[in-house]
Amino acid sequence: MADVLHRVGVVGCGTMGAGIAEVCLRAGLDVWVAVSSPGRADRASARVLGALDRAVAKERMSVEEREEAAGRLRFTADFAELADRQLVVEAVAEDPDAKHRVFKALDGVLTDPDAVMASTTSSLLVADIAEATSRPEAVVGMHFFNPVPVMPLVEVVRSARTSERTAARAESFAVDVLGKEVIRTQDRCGFVVNALLVPYLMAAVRMYEQGVADAEDIDRGMTLGCGYPMGPLALLDMIGIDTITAVAHAMRENSDDLIVEVPPLLIRMAEDGRLGRKSGRGFFQYDEAS
Repeated sequence: MADVLHRVGVVGCGTMGAGIAEVCLRAGLDVWVAVSSPGRADRASARVLGALDRAVAKERMSVEEREEAAGRLRFTADFAELADRQLVVEAVAEDPDAKHRVFKALDGVLTDPDAVMASTTSSLLVADIAEATSRPEAVVGMHFFNPVPVMPLVEVVRSARTSERTAARAESFAVDVLGKEVIRTQDRCGFVVNALLVPYLMAAVRMYEQGVADAEDIDRGMTLGCGYPMGPLALLDMIGIDTITAVAHAMRENSDDLIVEVPPLLIRMAEDGRLGRKSGRGFFQYDEAS
């Protein structure tokens, strides 16, 4: 297919950025990962290569495939290195200013007039992010889910100014190249999944905060009573307390819906570093941060 996007850039290498880089590498693509400073490159490399090592250990890829993938991976703190990318996926913090800086920089360096600029935002409006560029028709939302290598869904979000071709290329990339399932959604606060999920999670935190039940029983209620694969508080720990707090704040600022009001307990946990699995402690205790 002539329109296949082979040269991919990923901006940011936290949990989401590293996961996106991993699935792109495993799909045989050439991947540049942009980080905020040269000092972060080593940590980013260790994160992505460590994920490939775990894939080998679990026999999801061979040693030879791992070496080939590592050979197609580069890291940079210079956005100019992304100039030849056909698709760049932004995966920085859920902060409008940070995302605007990224897209303004991309707009200035990408040389391919057909390059697709995608945001992994889960709560901000794609149209607002696209305002930082001179080509809003090339900006699309691609909301991946954590952990990216495991979760099959990508929400493709088309703003009023996203071209049909851009949305179609993003969808084809997710489905035909990465093997994901796609749902298309309008550019509205929370899209489909978070518009339904975040109020549910906030309700679970308020229930815990009010002492209605302890964390174990709240989660058991939803797994045993509703057939959910994971309870809401364990899910919050997996997503990251800081991440979900930022998402909920953004949704609250962009919506009149009071049910996404962030409970004080969640704010305190984020401020205290009780971030869930990645810090070793959230609503539950973990043997080690992951």
